[in-house]
Amino acid sequence: MRGWLPTGGGLRDEDWARRHRLLTMLLASTVPGLTVFGAARGGLDADWLVTVLLVLPCVVGAVLMPARRLPSIAVAAGFTIACAGFVAMSDGLTESHFSFFVAVAALALYRDWAPFGAFLVSTTLHHAVFGTLVSEHTYDHRSAELHPFTWALLHGLAVLLAAAFQVVAWSLTEAEERRAEDNLAESKAQLSVAFDETPVPMAMLAPDGRLLRTNSAYRSWLGLPAELPAGFGVADLPMTPVDPAEAGVFEALTQATDPVTFTTAYRRHDDGSVMHVEVHSNGLRDRDGKLRLIFVHCMDVTRQQEHEAALRRQVRQDSLTGLLSRAAFEVDLFAMLSADTAPVSVLYLDVDRFKTINDGSGHSAGDDVLRALAERVTRTVPAGSLVARLGGDEFVVALPGPQETGVRVGRAVLAALAEPLPVAGAQLQIALSIGLAVAHGPRQAEQAVLAADTAMYAAKRAGGNRLELFNDDMRVAVQQRITAESRLRQALDGRREATLPVWFQPIVSPATGLIVGAEALVRMWTMEGELLAPGHFIAAAEETGLVVPLGEHVLAQALRHLHRWRDELGYVSVNVSPRQLSEPGFVPMLAGLLAASGLDDRARLVLEITETALLSNSVDLQDRLHALKALGVRIALDDFGTGYSSLTWLQSVPADIVKLDRSFVAGLASDPRKASIISAVLWLARSLGMSVVAEGVEDIADWDALRTADCPAIQGYYFSRPLTPEDMHAMLVRPRELSLEAA
Repeated sequence: MRGWLPTGGGLRDEDWARRHRLLTMLLASTVPGLTVFGAARGGLDADWLVTVLLVLPCVVGAVLMPARRLPSIAVAAGFTIACAGFVAMSDGLTESHFSFFVAVAALALYRDWAPFGAFLVSTTLHHAVFGTLVSEHTYDHRSAELHPFTWALLHGLAVLLAAAFQVVAWSLTEAEERRAEDNLAESKAQLSVAFDETPVPMAMLAPDGRLLRTNSAYRSWLGLPAELPAGFGVADLPMTPVDPAEAGVFEALTQATDPVTFTTAYRRHDDGSVMHVEVHSNGLRDRDGKLRLIFVHCMDVTRQQEHEAALRRQVRQDSLTGLLSRAAFEVDLFAMLSADTAPVSVLYLDVDRFKTINDGSGHSAGDDVLRALAERVTRTVPAGSLVARLGGDEFVVALPGPQETGVRVGRAVLAALAEPLPVAGAQLQIALSIGLAVAHGPRQAEQAVLAADTAMYAAKRAGGNRLELFNDDMRVAVQQRITAESRLRQALDGRREATLPVWFQPIVSPATGLIVGAEALVRMWTMEGELLAPGHFIAAAEETGLVVPLGEHVLAQALRHLHRWRDELGYVSVNVSPRQLSEPGFVPMLAGLLAASGLDDRARLVLEITETALLSNSVDLQDRLHALKALGVRIALDDFGTGYSSLTWLQSVPADIVKLDRSFVAGLASDPRKASIISAVLWLARSLGMSVVAEGVEDIADWDALRTADCPAIQGYYFSRPLTPEDMHAMLVRPRELSLEAA
């Protein structure tokens, strides 16, 4: 039974005080209430006077007495007196007894047995004693006057039943509060574990900056003691903002209405190091919006900041020379042109014959040359100039000033390079080709670099070690290159079979006049309906890298037609550019195309590689060529005889076919020296197990000379221009022999 009863006394001091104040005010209000009631009943009699004189001391006692019990008992006694007086003043009216039920409910607010029990006992005694002694003032019916104890018991029982329900409600409330307290205690324990044991530094701050609570990670991070001194605040932390303007960060936190995150650099007091701290802050406010607490958790992001700074430096700086990178130069050049209306001179620098340095001394020596060159150029150009390495051995300089200023600086750079560069303990002489263009306004930034690049190539073509100025003739070439690139991109984005058709030029046996093979040659239809030969767009494709998807398209079309002409055509040769050959994915791409083509004999595909590609390719050439040979295709050495070491390539390159350049073939019949050279090449090729194709045959005399020299195959306009696939197919199904008489 005891377990079902409420224990009482569980109210907090402020809650009890608020309830006591309410009940005291209600008790005090009974005095004017009874006065008004008595006056309305016909006058203030002795019952009113006694009641008021007894209630007032109870009110005074409720206000002045200390602790809880005595003031609450005084209120209970006052309510008993007020209810009894009300009954007496109403001559025992039954309805007036309801006031006792109201008082029972009111005193239950104390949730304390002392005032509650005192009221129940005094109420029962009142009904028993006064019902016997002055029954006419206690009950208003005859039965109660004759049997006062019975009616006292009935009234007391009714009050007790009303009180019982108050006790039940009181007990249920205490049970619910205990569960809420248990849940709160568990939540606090979980929060305490999460707060104290987390490795992330956390702190709770008062609005005045005092540290109310910190976890061990926070104290360990800042080297604070386990117990902080009283009043220890944010200003006492052993760190100071590096930027004085960020000293008011805490004030900003107190004013923030939403969670905030910020990163600040601080200097530690213990070792003087700088650390970057990312602070996440959340202010806790009461229902009135008043800040009660600031919760922060801190992350030391010093390494992250240093890493990001290093990445920014990598983006802005060339890793080899420390100069500006291409991206940073473009940004800074745009800013330089935007900041002033004055022109800006752009110098494009390229090392002459730099590949010979890499090949002769190694790539490490080449890197040393680039670093030494960067240092000398930086010392030579005026302060405030932009100096960048664009890649490889290409550099660019931008400086404020007209063309005359650029010419003067360009010549100064050439003069500075007249002195050898100190490289690895030796003195190395190098030369530069420099192109100069002038930009007016930020819109010309990109065009100026491109124009300077064009002028630099003009300097190289003129022999190198010189400065060339961009002119209108070069401007036309640049515009043509831009137009070619735009057209090529549009063609690649369209239906390639239609926009980039692949034609075929027959390769013929001069002995029989039969077609033995063909070379695949791409064409391009423009948006205006004009058909362009490769010379109009191949250079742009090489420079922009678009030759990679273009070359894949040509290979795919060549393989498709090889499969179609499997009974009519021996092989198809496809040109492979230096850019394609250097792509890491070239061999896997070709393997995929071959696998999808259904080609029965992969040797029917011939890849033509120029001597220029062999000279300029930076990949391991032998590995790449042997990987191609492993796929089963054949390799042709194109434009043979135009390079510096053609005979050497015959020995070192695993080629199957040698294609003699048209410069050797044209006029062959009338030039005995050419005839001797071709005879020697034919003999050498046969001795190495290679076949030969002579290109550019355009008249019958050269045809006859090649046939006399026993050249296996010829290609040229004399037999046929490049043909559409349809025309090529028609020629294949109606083979013709070309004889001297037919010609």
